[in-house]
Amino acid sequence: MTKALTLAFLMCFAQAQTPLQEMVQTEHAFARMALEKNTHDAFMAYIADDGLLFRNGAVNGKKWMLDHPSPPSDKRPLLAWQPILGMAAASGDFGFTTGPWQSKPDINDEKPSAYGHFVTVWKKQPDGSWKFVVDLGISHPEAVGPAKLWQPESKKSDAKLKEVDVAAARNDLLAEDRAYAHASLKDGLVKAFNSYASPEARLYRNGSLPAHDRATSAAALASTKGQVAWTPIAGDVARSGDLGYTHGTYEITDAAKKVTERGSYVRIWRGFGDHWRIVVDVTNANQ
Repeated sequence: MTKALTLAFLMCFAQAQTPLQEMVQTEHAFARMALEKNTHDAFMAYIADDGLLFRNGAVNGKKWMLDHPSPPSDKRPLLAWQPILGMAAASGDFGFTTGPWQSKPDINDEKPSAYGHFVTVWKKQPDGSWKFVVDLGISHPEAVGPAKLWQPESKKSDAKLKEVDVAAARNDLLAEDRAYAHASLKDGLVKAFNSYASPEARLYRNGSLPAHDRATSAAALASTKGQVAWTPIAGDVARSGDLGYTHGTYEITDAAKKVTERGSYVRIWRGFGDHWRIVVDVTNANQ
C-alpha cells in the first residue's frame, strides 16, 4: 500500500469513528500518558482551560495543577484507570466516561494501595480535540477492572440533529437541579431520587461500589443518615440538548441540625423530550 493510500485509509477510519469512540480513545490515551509519563502531565494535557477538579470544592483544574506541582521524589506514583461505560450527545460535542481506578505510591509496588471509580465529563474543543471539563470520583476498598480495554461498538444515529439554545437549555437544567434539591428536602432523598432519576441511573458514594440502576441506587440512598441539602452552582448542556451536567455543594445535617458532612456533587442528566433525568450522581466529601 502506498503512503498516499495508507493516509487516505487512516483518514477514512478516523472519520468513521463515533463521538463515543473518539471520547473513549481519548480516555485511553489520557490514561496511557499517566502510565508512561506521569499523572500531573497527563492531567495538564487533557484538561480543558475551564475544566474543573474538586479540591474541597470546584476549582479551575489547570490553575490548581500549576499551583501544586508534583514534589521531588525518588518514587514514581501511579494512578491507573480505564473507562467501562460512557455516553455521547447526539451533537457529538459532549459526553461522559466512567470506570475503575487504582493507585500505587510507586509504580514498582506489587499491589495497589487504593481503589475507586471516576466520572469524567468531556467536551469537544474548537480545534476538534476532546478535553475533560469535569473530573470527580470516589474511593472504595475493592479492586474492579475488566480484563481488556473497552471499545464501544460503531453505532451511528440516523436521526437528524436539531440544535437547541444552549444558554436556555442550561438554565432549564439548573432549574431542574434546584427542583430536585427542593424535593429532597420536602419529600425526602429517596422519593426525590426515584422521581428525578432515569431507570439506568448510577450512584457513586465513597466507601461502596457504584450502584448500577435506579432501584439499587435508591436503596443505597435509604441508608443516608440525616437530611441532605443541595446547592447547585453551574452546569452545561450539549448542543443537541440531550445530555448535560450540573455541579454544586451539599451538606448533611443530623436531627439536631448539626452539619455532619460537607462536599461537592456532580450530576449527569439525560434529556427526554421536555424533561431531564439523572443518569449519574456522584458526591465527594470535603477532607
